[in-house]
Amino acid sequence: GVGMGMTAPVSITAFPAEDGSFQQKVKVSLRIPSQFQDSPPCPTDESVKIEERQGMTIYSTQFGGYAKEADYVSYAAKLKAALGSDAAYHKDSYLCNGYDPPMKPYGRRNEVWFVKE
Repeated sequence: GVGMGMTAPVSITAFPAEDGSFQQKVKVSLRIPSQFQDSPPCPTDESVKIEERQGMTIYSTQFGGYAKEADYVSYAAKLKAALGSDAAYHKDSYLCNGYDPPMKPYGRRNEVWFVKE
């Protein structure tokens, strides 16, 4: 019952299939605004969970435009190629992040994150 407004980034955890495409399962995460961090409101929908994301070190790449699944898959592949085989990161999932409201037509920012092991 508490309105919190839109936060950034909107983060989607993608679980890539063998061919790099997204599996059906994804997890969407929204940052809780600062004023609610110490005592977040309890969700009324049981499919919504409050979880604390621990600090992490990431490998990241950034791109613009209205991001679609194919864009995230493409940039994840480019990041993987740039890192080569020596980089240690979680291969079972990666994060797709969007920072802009849907109505922002220009200067959009999107990122793909691989979480370092």
